[in-house]
Amino acid sequence: MTTPAAPARPARRAATRAIAGRLSWGLADQAACSLSNFAVGIYVARSLGLSAFGVFSLAWATYGVVLNVSRGLATDPLMVRFSGVPTASWRAAVAKSSGTALGVGAAIGAGCLVVGLGLGGHVGSAYAGLGVILPGLLLQDAWRFSFFAAGTGQKAFVNDIVWGVALIPAMVVAARVGTVAAFLLAWGVSAAVAAGYGCLQSGIRPRLTGAREWLREQRDLGYRYLVENVSLSGAYQLRASGLTAIVGVSAVGVVRGVELLLGPFYAVLTGLSLVTVAEAARVLRRAPHRLGRFCLLLSGGQAAAALLWGAVLLLMPDRVGELLLGDVWHSSAQLIVPATLSVAGASLGIGATAGLRALGVARRSLRSQLLASLFYAGGGIGGAAVAGTVGSAWGVAAATLSGSAVWWLQLRSALREHHQNTIREVRTS
Repeated sequence: MTTPAAPARPARRAATRAIAGRLSWGLADQAACSLSNFAVGIYVARSLGLSAFGVFSLAWATYGVVLNVSRGLATDPLMVRFSGVPTASWRAAVAKSSGTALGVGAAIGAGCLVVGLGLGGHVGSAYAGLGVILPGLLLQDAWRFSFFAAGTGQKAFVNDIVWGVALIPAMVVAARVGTVAAFLLAWGVSAAVAAGYGCLQSGIRPRLTGAREWLREQRDLGYRYLVENVSLSGAYQLRASGLTAIVGVSAVGVVRGVELLLGPFYAVLTGLSLVTVAEAARVLRRAPHRLGRFCLLLSGGQAAAALLWGAVLLLMPDRVGELLLGDVWHSSAQLIVPATLSVAGASLGIGATAGLRALGVARRSLRSQLLASLFYAGGGIGGAAVAGTVGSAWGVAAATLSGSAVWWLQLRSALREHHQNTIREVRTS
């Protein structure tokens, strides 16, 4: 006689395979994206030297802040509310969401252009170049999240491949010019090519006029996610500025160098984050009692992978490091241990972050991120004041571990509240 549990096993296995497939596309997509970014960073580090690489890294850090503004307002609410929904709903939401991302890029890009022209010099030209390329960069990023919300990560992967192919001739031209602004323009113009291709892939045109409607509809999530995301990237920018003031602009290049060494793992970390919120939202809808375990497995696996990659870097011969980073290698190599612990600490919080986002408890996730960002900026700048660049790296490592503990405490409370609310709804129905 067949037990009731027997038919459920094939269904669970099929669901697990589906999740694994979507996660695999997330990894593949981020591998393509990170490989392009890694190649740009390595090429700039070797071509322009430590000081110019520091200027490039400041522009890169600013881009990270703007990217998180766009994600908070445009694509994070899309991932939470429009993952696995009917196609018609997804298309309508994506048109407004991508229009919002494009509008954010145009508005902040104009500001960067004005500031860059006012500053002048190498830093000014870098920020002016960043202002020109921001709309294309943010629209390309919006397509990636839109495809993952629909469960079609393969389209995001193809889009990043197009970006990488377009980047090759652009980098050749930039190398002939030999300036930070030229490399930034090469990076951004190739992203704009991929952004245009995203319109063809989806058959959707971004609706700039829909941005106001999108912001109004998603204001309960969007503005909190905006503050949450900006606090994270803002803390990174504060640390970079603090390092520049305390140690010098070259220190920013040293930190960016070790981040490039950790690039392959960052590809895993970021690739999974593209799909973890959508997957956590699916787990919550289908089997809410499994959400905590899903988040725990996610965090534990990523933290273990981070430590393994750090061990590989520690065993890497100096000649390989010099081949990758040139003169930047010897300074960056001193940061491998604390940087690895920092990434492992951040990995421990990834699962909790996905869980809180899936639950839609924006107040709790905002509280967690503000505290984690405060720890990060304080540890990075305080450590720099005590022991320079190395001290900053150790301060950040301690901060990320503390921040992850905050995320998990908030997730535990949120899961308890969700369980109690579910019981209450059942009793009153």
